[in-house]
Amino acid sequence: MGWSFWGRALVMLSGLFFSLGGVLVRLIGEASEWQIVFYRSLSLTVTILIVLAVRQRRFPAASLARAGAANYIAGLFSAITFIGFIFSLKHTTVANTLLLMSTASFMAAVLGWLVLGERVPRVTWITMIVATAGVAAMVGGGASVGGLAGDVYALLTAFFYACYVIILRRGRAIDMVPSVCLAGIFSALMAGGMALIQQQGLQIPGRDLLLCTILGSVQLGCGFLLFTLGSRHVPAVELILLALTEVILAPVWVGLFVGEVPGRFTFLGGGILLVAIIGQALAGTRGLRRPKPNRRPKTPAPIRE
Repeated sequence: MGWSFWGRALVMLSGLFFSLGGVLVRLIGEASEWQIVFYRSLSLTVTILIVLAVRQRRFPAASLARAGAANYIAGLFSAITFIGFIFSLKHTTVANTLLLMSTASFMAAVLGWLVLGERVPRVTWITMIVATAGVAAMVGGGASVGGLAGDVYALLTAFFYACYVIILRRGRAIDMVPSVCLAGIFSALMAGGMALIQQQGLQIPGRDLLLCTILGSVQLGCGFLLFTLGSRHVPAVELILLALTEVILAPVWVGLFVGEVPGRFTFLGGGILLVAIIGQALAGTRGLRRPKPNRRPKTPAPIRE
């Protein structure tokens, strides 16, 4: 078995870790959203600092200081997604949060077209129209059951995650791993400040503290590391399909352990959305496998960035 097999296995395993976020947040009893974000981000930061220290064989403070503007901007966008994810989970179902956040791939396609000048294939426009119908069904259902705020948080989180992806593309020539650590630092500072401003304090029960630590170090830390390692050996279009393990497994865990069952609008809209995502991924894979013509063109073809 080659690196391609192990790369796919690592990406799917990262989806398993990511899928634990919903059920862990549901098991937290007393901590507020800002307190959860603070301790989750703090434990993620410590985890990534340890990884960077082992990788560089020295304390990584210097590498963070000279990480560059791209890492800092990416870290800021990612920090906003950390906050939005928790607020969405607190105001709507886990299934709605994960399914609506999966629209980030389509948002990234549009932003890539607008910001980077990347061409958007016709099939992507078609699947985005289908995905919009699924999102509309889910958001409409969320409004009828009181989960509209959580759905809006999820869509905003998807947008800022798409912005994060665009920054990663622009900075692909440099090491972007420090952006994950910076995201943890930024979100911890923002969440800690808001918790103090709102007079919530930072004291939470030991059980909640343990769950928040697992959220940061295991759910996010291990998930990011496995995804980063696996994505080096997997085509980008396949990552969309493999990442669906998180979307599929997360509602299963909350159904088994906390009895949260998605509503009929989630099943309807989520089904439409998953069809759009799978169609987009399969279309991309087919495009990669299309044989190149053997005949050499008479005039040089223009190079497209």
